Amino acid sequence: MSILPEAALQSATLGLGGNFGDPVKAMAAALRELDGRDDCRVSAVSRLYRTPPWGKTDQSFFFNACAAIETRLPPEALLDVCLSIEREMKRERIERWGPRTLDIDVLTYGDVVQQAPRLELPHPRMTDRGFVLMPLADIAPGLLVGGRPVSGWLLDADVTGIEVADDRGDWWRSA
Repeated sequence: MSILPEAALQSATLGLGGNFGDPVKAMAAALRELDGRDDCRVSAVSRLYRTPPWGKTDQSFFFNACAAIETRLPPEALLDVCLSIEREMKRERIERWGPRTLDIDVLTYGDVVQQAPRLELPHPRMTDRGFVLMPLADIAPGLLVGGRPVSGWLLDADVTGIEVADDRGDWWRSA
């Protein structure tokens, strides 16, 4: 795995979610695992949200959150770490937008804009999803995505049915 030099610490944002098993516990464990790495540090975590299913609507409500991290990993290596954590938490990709124990998306990575086959940055559908924008606005309302701040995208997003499940930003430390 290639690691960037010490001076090349990058900010990134992640979207986390799940609706099967104990998704809150899985999301908290994933954040603690990331924070415990030498090449990543969790710098902020949003409140925890309970959100209606999106895409495939005949399933349980989800729990969603976003995190800001500082990392020395390049974007694709960060994605690999996130996918590895998903696998550790028994994530199976059976059905698109279907139930899952844990989903971790790399939303943004510094100012990187790329359309690579494995990883598009910023995440190509994040500005259409209230369940991403609402928690992201908790920790990075001024973050520019496509030339517009997250708080601006949130004004146009459908947030119907989204509710705060835990108002604390440190919910992940004890879950």
